Amino acid sequence: MDVRSQISMVFHLDKCIGCHTCSIACKNVWTDRRGTEYMWWNNVETKPGTGYPTRWEDQEKYSGGWEKRNGHLQLKSTGKAKLVANIFHNPHMPSMDDYYEPWTYDYQHLFNAPEGPDQPTAIPISKVTGKYINVEAGPNWDDDLGGSPVYAENDVNLDGLTPEQRQQLFAVERLVFFYFPRICNHCLNPACVAACPSGALYKRGEDGIVLVDQKRCRAWRACIAACPYKKVFYNWFTGKSEKCILCFPRVETGQAPACFHSCVGRIRYLGVLLYDAEGLAEVARSNNENLIDAHRNMILDPWDPAVIAAARRNGVHDSIIESAQKSPVYQFVKVWKIALPPHIEFRTLPMLFYVPPMAPVLASKDATVHHASDELFHDIDLARVPMKFFANLFGAGHEGKVRYALRKQKAVRWYRRAVTVGDVDMATAQRMLHEADCTPEEADAIYAMTALCTFDDRFVIPPAHREEAIEMLRDPHEHRQGVGFGFLSAPKRGL
Repeated sequence: MDVRSQISMVFHLDKCIGCHTCSIACKNVWTDRRGTEYMWWNNVETKPGTGYPTRWEDQEKYSGGWEKRNGHLQLKSTGKAKLVANIFHNPHMPSMDDYYEPWTYDYQHLFNAPEGPDQPTAIPISKVTGKYINVEAGPNWDDDLGGSPVYAENDVNLDGLTPEQRQQLFAVERLVFFYFPRICNHCLNPACVAACPSGALYKRGEDGIVLVDQKRCRAWRACIAACPYKKVFYNWFTGKSEKCILCFPRVETGQAPACFHSCVGRIRYLGVLLYDAEGLAEVARSNNENLIDAHRNMILDPWDPAVIAAARRNGVHDSIIESAQKSPVYQFVKVWKIALPPHIEFRTLPMLFYVPPMAPVLASKDATVHHASDELFHDIDLARVPMKFFANLFGAGHEGKVRYALRKQKAVRWYRRAVTVGDVDMATAQRMLHEADCTPEEADAIYAMTALCTFDDRFVIPPAHREEAIEMLRDPHEHRQGVGFGFLSAPKRGL
């Protein structure tokens, strides 16, 4: 048993209000420099929608992640035969059109414009060329356009829906959307790390955070094509790749990452998980229908004496083990099983999990009488967002795990209504809990962690122990410099 620790996250989508405060906090802290104008390490998308960059989930276009060939895992985007051939043009790289051309405004024109009949305006100017541009896209261009035929109908997760489901989903009276915030998943099997020819990307052994060593990066940009979530970016000014670093300087001092700390909806949870690295390759090769269970089974019980002993043998500090025992992520993912990984079929084994949202039900109106749902909380299969859509996003195309998570959430809501308001039958509530594989004690715990949690409940951050680090995916005898903060250095000419 090769026990390692990983800082992991849960985003509760039922609580996200789409305010983008997380994106702005991250932007102000990390990506307000030259060359990072288009970078959004944290972004919030509207689903159904095409996301950022456009249609990032379409691996027919981008060839990100891993695929199984003859029982072995291979990167889709690169390999020994492709690396040199794609050095000047990688056909799977997102283009400026897939992102957007960042812009600012000619604010001086407001003060320096000559006298005229109209109020002067600040005209948009490209931050890339410095010339006037006609703005046509942005990082949240399709925000709130859940029923737009331009954006929502091009969502990759609509694959497999029947024509009737598509028609109903985009009918005016059924328009629906939910918010989907994204950061780097800091995967257990990161394709970006495997694709880098210069070994600049690496996964920290003590907490699993994936970083880019700015001194070793040689601008191959294979990491950008390989990441199926498109969370690695290229800085055109410094000639280096950059990505979310999970605010590790904050985490190491016991502070939550900037996007977590600023979250208005309090949807984010951060904790440490212990997992068995020996089974990583086997899990990543699992069939799609078994991927979620195999991924979940990698996560170990932090109370198991055998796990604790193996963790100590591997240099995992006792304080990290104690944090794992208090981890909210462990509860959501392993115990309650209501948090699911995004697009696990990409086989990078992401360590960011989502609690799927409870979509609204459709009401009807006959003549002058308005009919709501017959039940206080509708059946999940009657929701406006088809179960197949959620399955494509969170279940590798299989509905079972998503249905389990949503049924348990519905049962908890019904039970808490019976406890606090009393206008629904307690016997019915308890029956629903039983059918959803949930006890009253577990329902109370889910309710407390979801609705009544404090900051310390949501963020159980282990102390930093760099001296205990077990560096992954590299030669243990190799001397490696820290990732550093070399973001501001432009490339030296003549090298």
